[in-house]
Amino acid sequence: MKQIKLSHLLIAITFVMVLASCHKDKIIPKTDNPTATRAGLYVLNQGGFGSNNSTLTYYDYTTKQLTADLLSSANGGSKIGDTGNDIEIYGSKMYIIVNNSNRVDVVNAKTGKLIKQDSVHQCRSVAFYKGNAFITSYDGNVAVMDTTTLAISKYITVGRNPEQLVVSNDKLYVANSGGLSFGNPDKTVSVIDLTSLSETKKITVTADPVSLAADTYGNVYVISLGDFASVKAGITIIDNKTDAVKSQMAPSLGYNIPIVAQGDFVYYVTADNKIAVYNAKTQTAAQANFITDGTAITTPYALAADALSGEIFVTDAKDYASNGTLYAFDKTGKLEYSIAVGINPGKIAFVNK
Repeated sequence: MKQIKLSHLLIAITFVMVLASCHKDKIIPKTDNPTATRAGLYVLNQGGFGSNNSTLTYYDYTTKQLTADLLSSANGGSKIGDTGNDIEIYGSKMYIIVNNSNRVDVVNAKTGKLIKQDSVHQCRSVAFYKGNAFITSYDGNVAVMDTTTLAISKYITVGRNPEQLVVSNDKLYVANSGGLSFGNPDKTVSVIDLTSLSETKKITVTADPVSLAADTYGNVYVISLGDFASVKAGITIIDNKTDAVKSQMAPSLGYNIPIVAQGDFVYYVTADNKIAVYNAKTQTAAQANFITDGTAITTPYALAADALSGEIFVTDAKDYASNGTLYAFDKTGKLEYSIAVGINPGKIAFVNK
């Protein structure tokens, strides 16, 4: 998931049937706007929890070709596993976090060829800093992996059921969700010193923090789901210099909670399936919906921003059981093209030539 939360997915899964994710869909372009630097993009499709059907879609900007499952093609039919939760590219390698398979796959970022697999129990998300990969584990730890040796050097204890993490001002912020304790979530963000590799403090935020983003103005944004009773979902904004909470908002948020910061703006999904825009520079709401051309998205599931082109990408998980769609928008919110992807497209990564 994120976007799928373990505690809530077990309820939702009883209402949907998982379908096969193998497809050879056509691209539906409106305009061509890849940058000269980018080779293409990856979409990690989570598949259905417990179904072992995660896939990795690749779209080549030059050839306009779509590969439905590049990792399987590059590794003799081997599957990603059960519930691919995160992908990030660091240097020449791509790190695939496979939650329910308890595994981190490190692959060649350009070819998808497997380099190494490491075991991390209930791994969730990954971030990088100066040669280390930091991987959250639902056990209440952050695993530290050397990106040269690909060996895990230590575990840092944080809060309950940590989800996403982000580096800002040379510190690592970790969202401690407590998501497996329904009705009694955690409500903290851990701050990790990236020199000593130890937790220095916990910041109290709205209950059940899950998603993080950092802007260029010294702010860390935390989306929380609340406790599904008296505490509503909300956004907490933290000052990355003092680690003080600057403000808290309670916009109408849905179950899908991706958030991304790009330039002066922060983008997140609302309960009515719009992409809201917040002005990071002025710290004010900017747009109720970033999409300006009427394109409707049934179930916004992942967001990504390309810093080189200014494009914003949104995936649609539809009914959580059918193959999804990725939409590419220009910086004004107009659709450029869409491509068919797999089931529950939960993460997007850009790869350079």
